[in-house]
Amino acid sequence: MLRLVANRVVSSVLSLFGASLFSFIILRLTPGDPARLFLGPFATEAAVAQLRGKLGVDDPIPLQYLAYIGDFLRGDWGFSYTTGEPVVRELMERLPATLELGLCAFAFAVCGAVPLALVAVHHHGRAADRAALAFSFFGLGVPTFWFGLMLLVLFFERLGWLPGPDGRLSLNVAPPSVTGLYTVDALLAGQWAKFLDAARHLILPAITLGMAPLGFLTRLLRANLLDIAREPFILVARSRGVSRWAALVRHALPNACLPALTAAGLLFGQLLAGSLLVERVFNWPGAGALVAEGVLRQDFSVAQAFILLSAVMYVLAMLVVDLLAGLIDPRIRHPMTLE
Repeated sequence: MLRLVANRVVSSVLSLFGASLFSFIILRLTPGDPARLFLGPFATEAAVAQLRGKLGVDDPIPLQYLAYIGDFLRGDWGFSYTTGEPVVRELMERLPATLELGLCAFAFAVCGAVPLALVAVHHHGRAADRAALAFSFFGLGVPTFWFGLMLLVLFFERLGWLPGPDGRLSLNVAPPSVTGLYTVDALLAGQWAKFLDAARHLILPAITLGMAPLGFLTRLLRANLLDIAREPFILVARSRGVSRWAALVRHALPNACLPALTAAGLLFGQLLAGSLLVERVFNWPGAGALVAEGVLRQDFSVAQAFILLSAVMYVLAMLVVDLLAGLIDPRIRHPMTLE
């Protein structure tokens, strides 16, 4: 297990190095002068040159990269060229909203995929199986931007059942901040009305963000369950009087979840990093919306910090998944070697 942990940590560090190098180079190749963007179009060339020297953008690229990594590890992620605020402060204010949305979307995807896959396999080849497959194809194929707008038109505009794109709460009075997650903070403070309000605001964006992962996990679990349902130990369980449904739930599902665990880790990282469109549609005050605004304003310091922060969260999620898989499956801890 220690060897597994060491290998995964080394690979995670290498992945973060590659992500940091990629984001650094791509954003350095993007047109635009950060000093000019910060000072405005009417600043003198002397002032622009002085600020460029202060920012270090005239230094050699390797020195800029080393300074960038050192500053990031110290928590100095630069400042926004448009607002003048430290990037770390702006991102940390917005990150809890993105985390809350990503966690709810992930829970929706997992809690929806498991019963759908079980029903599809239990009724394999029949109408329920075809309906589950059609729903998974819909989740994978529907454009996120369009789907979010259609949910707003139906449940907010037409039916009036759920709140519209007005942020995380109907009233701009947040619960006492402990975690930054409004639903959790409202529960901790015993403010049930605010909890329900925050939960209602999460429903539509979480469904929109979680539809693609739901479709993918449903198809993956269905395929795994179909393979495992043909294994001898399932036939033995059925021969001892266990019903088909009980055999699927008790014996097949735990074995089918291991491959899905790795996929779920990948999807969770993607949810945190890829919520930009959903946050724009629902006016969700998360980090993705902040980055979108920064890119439109050519404020690339915000985008650069978010890319590297997303890579850190993604790699951490995959590290946790790999370690959990190693704990669950001894074959991962003790791989077979050919002699």
